[in-house]
Amino acid sequence: QVQLVEYGGGLVQAGGSLRLSCAASGRSFSSYVMGWFRQSPGKEREFVAVISGSGGRTNYADSVKGRFTISRDNAKNTVFLQMNSLKPEDTAVYYCAAGRWPSTVVAQYDYWGQGTQVTVSS
Repeated sequence: QVQLVEYGGGLVQAGGSLRLSCAASGRSFSSYVMGWFRQSPGKEREFVAVISGSGGRTNYADSVKGRFTISRDNAKNTVFLQMNSLKPEDTAVYYCAAGRWPSTVVAQYDYWGQGTQVTVSS
């Protein structure tokens, strides 16, 4: 069992930056692939970024590539999402998730956090 708690959301102006954190409890954090997803009102939850258990491999949605960076600290059981050059369309609830495969698909992840709101004003 893995419990995930996200931190770091908030209100920021367009062009600004935020850093999200996701703290995990439970054993074998490094054995899990960690992903970030987001969901806007009226839309389905969508993939943002994923990182392998070792941190050596990452993948991003085209919409955030070059602006967002996913990383992890296995010693602290934490995964991060550094978000730069934020746009109003990045406004959403952001969720971290743990799974066994580096997937972009929501259903492939076993554990989810409660989400943190990110609002980007124009």
